[in-house]
Amino acid sequence: MRTAIVHYWLVGMRGGEAVLEELIRLYPDADIYTHVYDPAQVSPLINSRPVYETFVGRLPGARRHHALFLPFMPRALEELDLTDYDLVISSEAGPAKGVIAHPDATHVCYCHSPMRYLYDHYPQYRATLGPVKRALFSHLAHRLRQWDVTTAARVDRFVANSAFIARRVARVYGREASVVHPPVDLDRFRDAAARGLPRDGGYLVVSQLVPYKRVDLAVEAFRRLGKPLTVAGDGPMAERLAAKAPNNVRFLGRVDNAALAELYARAQALVFPGEEDFGIVPVEAMAAGCPVIAYGRGGACDTVIDGRTGVLFAEQTVEALIAGIERFETMRLSPHQVATGAAGFGASRFREAFATEVARAMAAKERAGAPVLTGSAAVDTGQQAIAGAAE
Repeated sequence: MRTAIVHYWLVGMRGGEAVLEELIRLYPDADIYTHVYDPAQVSPLINSRPVYETFVGRLPGARRHHALFLPFMPRALEELDLTDYDLVISSEAGPAKGVIAHPDATHVCYCHSPMRYLYDHYPQYRATLGPVKRALFSHLAHRLRQWDVTTAARVDRFVANSAFIARRVARVYGREASVVHPPVDLDRFRDAAARGLPRDGGYLVVSQLVPYKRVDLAVEAFRRLGKPLTVAGDGPMAERLAAKAPNNVRFLGRVDNAALAELYARAQALVFPGEEDFGIVPVEAMAAGCPVIAYGRGGACDTVIDGRTGVLFAEQTVEALIAGIERFETMRLSPHQVATGAAGFGASRFREAFATEVARAMAAKERAGAPVLTGSAAVDTGQQAIAGAAE
């Protein structure tokens, strides 16, 4: 079975690339297709596979400014020749699912989210642009939405990273999506918790410092509370937030993995005020035994159990966040109990669940009359993938 994995772009290592790594472990002979590829910015595992760029990657400045070439990406995807592949897996957050697979191939889309800047975040993104760019983007976004919705018909099975995104897939594409949560490297954070460090680090925020993460809510809440808060992460809002922060709020900037694990292991609780599609950070914190105080919308509802592994607050306001912190301080949540809540989000669980979804998609394709991998071949392929996922 020849497999192609289509990932939107490879210019760094974030949550989407962590998913790609697990897909490579599940399908080690897969070829990778992407719009823009910067080998220096991705992991050795990704670099170990053949990676093919669309023509977008050959345009001047594409590695640094790939977002500017969004208008060319639909055509670039459709020009890829995937004729020889039996299985196509698209990793969708930017344009990826719009490829044209062979009619007999099975196309499974792992959807991190329909393109946010075209749908949920469109008004906020458009508001950041000047008058000329705003007019151009409005025209482009309208055309891209038409293409994006149309190409949903090219996918045999959608798999979403959370129930929140499954609902977004249903709303945008009119398609049902199964839910397979993305993989989290639990062992790294469990090891830090096992060291038995004192919970003397106060409260913690771990986030990219951009507007929709709403770190400003946490800074203002702790200004009023006067309690210690540590913010780990960087981004375009870093200087503005730091300039307005009180003395009890400190900014560390970006931290490495070892320092991050220790921050989780020492924190009283993680504060997570943004609305995320899934949100790997709360799961990392829980794996280290650190409770989570999160806004009760988006992916946090899939991961944080109110009253058991943390607190969900109902409104994205300073007052609601303060009420959530005060409620948390009346609780006694044991680190072991919190860590248990993260146990179902590991990499092996992701591989097994995703392999099952692929096997189901192939079986459905067989029932629809596709001649490729019929009968016992389709069953054997699914069983082999599941067995490999469990190893």
